[in-house]
Amino acid sequence: MKRFFILLVSALTLALTSCSGTRNPDANVLNLYIWTYYIPDSVIEKFEDEFGVSVNIDNYSTNEEMFNKLIAGGGKGYDIVLPSNDYASVMIRLNMLQEIDQSKFTNRQYINPAIIDKIDYDPEMKYAVPYYYGAAGVCVNKKKVPEGSYERTWNIFADPRFEGHATMMDDYREVFGDALAYLGYSVNTTDEKALDEAAKLVNDKWKPNLVQFDAEAFGKSFASGDFWLCQGYAEIVYTEVPEEKWDETIDFFIPESGGPAYLDSFMILKDAPHAAIANEFINFIHRPEIYAECMDAYNFTCYINTAAPEYMTTVPMYPASAMDTCELKNDIGEDLDKFFDRWEEVRFY
Repeated sequence: MKRFFILLVSALTLALTSCSGTRNPDANVLNLYIWTYYIPDSVIEKFEDEFGVSVNIDNYSTNEEMFNKLIAGGGKGYDIVLPSNDYASVMIRLNMLQEIDQSKFTNRQYINPAIIDKIDYDPEMKYAVPYYYGAAGVCVNKKKVPEGSYERTWNIFADPRFEGHATMMDDYREVFGDALAYLGYSVNTTDEKALDEAAKLVNDKWKPNLVQFDAEAFGKSFASGDFWLCQGYAEIVYTEVPEEKWDETIDFFIPESGGPAYLDSFMILKDAPHAAIANEFINFIHRPEIYAECMDAYNFTCYINTAAPEYMTTVPMYPASAMDTCELKNDIGEDLDKFFDRWEEVRFY
């Protein structure tokens, strides 16, 4: 498998370049390895004050980066990681985790049953406690193309008015997932015919209007007015556009057909040196008022914690109901090569 060898090489490289055991081994610390801009400083400070610990945070920008570092042995000393669901399932299967102490997880009652129904790899939350459920969608600059004049489906990327001002993510599970959902297929299908149809739609109808495939920098180009149409995560655009211009500029929507969704969950590493306080932290985050503070800090949509909305003070970037038809991207094993091979043809030719 091409992808396997890429991951293996990356892991070996990290093994040579990463220093292990750099985290503080003292009892009064907690070491997090999580996504950037995901837990506000105010929440970290409250936890430190209440439990008398010092929280250290290292960040990663992709699941692959996090996974490769752990596999290479560069993650010794970390207590908690926050992978997306497809990597979470792999880490459970590889026995990289320890069980959540359910006796300390007293805020389990607030976890939305609807999200548990979507989890087939750990429905009992034995190893993974959900933190955030989200999905990529469509961002349209209403000042460039009037709202109501375009179709609110994934096929908006075939609209010639956006030619030279559109972008989609440099992520084959996301791009092909949207095409599959639009065509009526599961985002996790591995059927050759369905994947061929999706690749043809992207290549023949959507790609001609795109400036590029871009997973990270499209927010700045949207804010500057260069991009009028983007597929991506709402927070990347909303962060770049001044808040006073959100209503007049941004139309963000997730098409009714749904698309790929992600679920990031707290997990305690098998060799975590501070497992007891790690369990306390996970439970602390799910206090309704604390979880609300996390969501408010980034205008996130509150889907996971059912009691938090009454404490929230901000309006989310999009309603939780917009994700009802979305589907988690599952770990599809070796069948991932079917996506990857077609992506190479679409992406580079």
